[in-house]
Amino acid sequence: MLKPLSPEDGGGYLIEFPYLLGCMFDGETEEEAILMGKDAVEAWINTAKQCDRAIPKPSNKKETLSLS
Repeated sequence: MLKPLSPEDGGGYLIEFPYLLGCMFDGETEEEAILMGKDAVEAWINTAKQCDRAIPKPSNKKETLSLS
C-alpha cells in the first residue's frame, strides 16, 4: 500500500506491506518509496528465513511487489 505522508509526518510517501508485519519504508517520491520498499521486503523475508519464521503470502495482487 503506497500513500502520501502529510507535511506533519515529513511529507513524501510511505509504502507498507500489511501481510509482512512491520515491513514499511518511506521516500521523498513515489518511485523512491517503491524502490526502498523492495529492499525492505527482501530484508524482511531474509530475516524471516534466518529465524525459521513462516513467510505469509499476499492476500491479493495489489499487495504483491515484484522483486525482479
